[in-house]
Amino acid sequence: MSELMGHHAIVTGAGSGAGEAIALALADKGARVTAIGRRLAPLEALAAQNDRIVAVSADVTDAAAMSAAMAQAVAKNGAPTIVIANAGSAESAPFHRTDAELFRSTLDVNLTGVFNTFQSAYLKMDRAKPGRLIAIASTAGLKGYAYVGAYCAAKHGVVGLVRSLAQELAQTGVTVNAICPGFTDTPMLHRSIDNIVEKTGRSREEAEASLRDVNPQGRFIQPEEIAETAIWLCSDAAASVTGQAISLSGGET
Repeated sequence: MSELMGHHAIVTGAGSGAGEAIALALADKGARVTAIGRRLAPLEALAAQNDRIVAVSADVTDAAAMSAAMAQAVAKNGAPTIVIANAGSAESAPFHRTDAELFRSTLDVNLTGVFNTFQSAYLKMDRAKPGRLIAIASTAGLKGYAYVGAYCAAKHGVVGLVRSLAQELAQTGVTVNAICPGFTDTPMLHRSIDNIVEKTGRSREEAEASLRDVNPQGRFIQPEEIAETAIWLCSDAAASVTGQAISLSGGET
């Protein structure tokens, strides 16, 4: 319970899925958590589960809104020491049907959102103390997948940002890493399965199998696995781990 006592963690996209699991895991370890997302209702429901969690509404694509959210978080819980940039979205389309708006909006949420989160939080951190910047990326940041070119481009950008920033901050106490899950059992995955069913006419079972079988272990990653990896990266044991893109994918290559 006391492993992260005294820490203030920021988690974006905390209203569901991996973000929710990460926020709860951090709070269970003793950290004070500011849960950020666009929709306040699910954040408040999350905060009701643990009194260490505070809900703050903000859109990660809006730099000014994120700066204001960080100021609000610091006023409540002090300078952040842990920052988890988890907010993201994924839409699929063949390349010839990926218009400029879809490409831009995908990069805004998945890449610019990480930049806004990291920068607004880092400016509030006490850089003399150990800190953690963690992006929840994807195996789509390590390889290509058909029909999600914009998403792959964004997640590759996240991994590049992490590696660059890790070098820049190597002489400080702040580490920077990415967690890259494969297909994860979250509402975003369920929407992707619905999309496959609608566009291909496959059964739901067939659509699920087509994604699940990408993982050599033949299963979906669970949000709690991502949360536990984040907890380890926040621990003293991971003090020398920086600039890494950690694949949680059952051996997918």
